[in-house]
Amino acid sequence: MTKNKPVVRFTCPMPQTDFDTITIGHGSGGKLTRRLLDTMVFPLLNNEWLAGQGDGAVLNLHGRMAVSTDSFVVSPVFFPGGDIGDLAINGTVNDLAMCGAQPDFISLSFILEEGLPITELWEILLSIRNACDAAGVRVITGDTKVVERGKGDKIFINTTGIGRVHHGAKLGEAMVRPGDKVIVSGPLARHGIAIMSIRKGLEFETQILSDTRPLHEICRSLLYGYGGGIRMFRDPTRGGVATVLHEIADKARLGIDLDEKHIPVEDEVAGACEMLGLDPMYVANEGLFITIVDDGLAADILGDLQRWEHGAGAAIIGTITENHPGTVILNSAIGGKRVLPLITGEQLPRIC
Repeated sequence: MTKNKPVVRFTCPMPQTDFDTITIGHGSGGKLTRRLLDTMVFPLLNNEWLAGQGDGAVLNLHGRMAVSTDSFVVSPVFFPGGDIGDLAINGTVNDLAMCGAQPDFISLSFILEEGLPITELWEILLSIRNACDAAGVRVITGDTKVVERGKGDKIFINTTGIGRVHHGAKLGEAMVRPGDKVIVSGPLARHGIAIMSIRKGLEFETQILSDTRPLHEICRSLLYGYGGGIRMFRDPTRGGVATVLHEIADKARLGIDLDEKHIPVEDEVAGACEMLGLDPMYVANEGLFITIVDDGLAADILGDLQRWEHGAGAAIIGTITENHPGTVILNSAIGGKRVLPLITGEQLPRIC
């Protein structure tokens, strides 16, 4: 099993500026915008594509490519284990990874709120740089806009990612078969609870950190090792594991039987969910993925996942079935069964 390469985090003192906060003028496209980009953004993220500083970039592409776009509106923008900067890069990288792609390029657009401290923007930019270095992706174009104070919640980020699809990746609900196993790569709900703990002022014996991280290396390793035995990948971000499994069951026109006693949830996360009245099955994750795999390969795939540096909590949590198509059934740890419903609203606002 290939391990992620150790990453040396890039550090750099914030350059001197003659402004302490973002102003409306920084979104004008004029002198202030140019000073912001030339002082902070371009030097930090520079590469041969971004050096042109145009509204787009010209790429030489070949073979099957994956493209994904996303927007990030997390509140607060700094949370235990990460911030909106690395969340945006990792989230985009992972959307490509779920397609079986190796991420290569990202576009990066900011909507900044008037009054955002420059020191906070610099910290977010450093996180972006380090997340890009860790994932091996390059920011090739972008945009910056500023909205009036009170209308933007500090910063929103929009991204588009482009990556090359692995030659052995034939992924999607159409590939799922009865008898296939459902594997989750680690414990549920860390990201959502890390953010909610800050909002609600909760304290634990050990701090719960977001699980935001890139997943493309482990996904690529599994595709190299098992090819068509990997039916699909999905990252259970907004809406959590339950929502993703509902989508799979619905699109595959098959049912899913889950075994509650095998679903990994850390004790402190479970306790926090209980205090907040939340079901961890519906809480967002950012460094977790679900994979549906061939039954005959499931034990080997699970073993490889558990040897991955972040996979100690990986588990087989369910089975694909021809029974009850479109429905997810949870076999309770205390006996009995219940339908796992699809939530109708947003359980946790603004966490990804």
